[in-house]
Amino acid sequence: MTEVLSQDEIDQLLTAINAGETDVEAIRPTTDSRKIKIYDFKRPDKFSKEQIRTVQIMHETFARLTTTSLSASLRTLVHVHVASVDQLTYEEFIRSIPTPTTLAVVSMDPLKGQAILEIDPSVTFTIIDRLFGGSGEGSKLNRELTDIEHSVMEGIIVRILGNMREAWTQVIDLRPRLSQIETNPQFAQIVPPTEMVVLVTLETKVGEIEGMMNLCIPYLTIEPIVSKLSAQYWYSSVRRGATTENLNILKEKLSTVEIPVIAEIGKIQVSVRDVLSLRAGDVVRLYNVKVDDPMVLNVGNKKKFLCRPGVIGRKMAVQITKKLEDVGQEEFEELTSEEGESYE
Repeated sequence: MTEVLSQDEIDQLLTAINAGETDVEAIRPTTDSRKIKIYDFKRPDKFSKEQIRTVQIMHETFARLTTTSLSASLRTLVHVHVASVDQLTYEEFIRSIPTPTTLAVVSMDPLKGQAILEIDPSVTFTIIDRLFGGSGEGSKLNRELTDIEHSVMEGIIVRILGNMREAWTQVIDLRPRLSQIETNPQFAQIVPPTEMVVLVTLETKVGEIEGMMNLCIPYLTIEPIVSKLSAQYWYSSVRRGATTENLNILKEKLSTVEIPVIAEIGKIQVSVRDVLSLRAGDVVRLYNVKVDDPMVLNVGNKKKFLCRPGVIGRKMAVQITKKLEDVGQEEFEELTSEEGESYE
């Protein structure tokens, strides 16, 4: 805090200076040594360092998934990793990429607006050469894509966007969708030139060919979820685990899983010789099993239900009568064996 001098002290100080007893240089105020940060109002920072770091973590996952999927598609070693995450104006991004190039305009449903995935020509033509059966030596080409090449790259970009959706799962159930592919950056004006964007630069290596992939996301697009781009939200969402969105995703994936369901009539021990001599029409007698005894329905390798056999149309079927979790051990033994012996 600055010390305030009284009138008497001011008079004494002036007298000392006039008499030459005090050096003026010695009483000059000290220079402010605080660091001054230059702020450009034409290019304001919209993302904090924490948010930039969260975006980087998300896309490191995206890079790993893309590495795996492209390696499988191209049948060659592919390596993708995050080189940098920066914020800049859209105009600066457009000026930094070559012409022609591969620009995928991506709709970011349910977010409003679009993003851009730019793939360097060297990477694009290497991918195309690999898919066409070559060794991946098309990196020296620099031209616009043909219709066939355009269609091939659409398939690759759709696969990459699937990885993007999975990488964003902890923040939002993103459904990125390819809108169109451009080759001239001037035809991909998705936001005003002065609008701030976050640019994720991915170093990509396909075989021996190296290049860049750039993911440009405008601030206006991710503004509704920018509060979720924090380490606190990120790690808390990881700990929560079973959120409604995650449960829906799990249900969707589990609905496509196939598992064997076997209705077990009974068991009997026979020799290998008897099994080899079995013919159509032979009768196998199952001990300790009556005609009206319930059957056990196995889901996978676990006894899950009691059921009874029947017919639907011309097909054999079973009708579930009880769930084994609701049946006690004694009742189960009584239901499945006349002499108290279970199927075990």
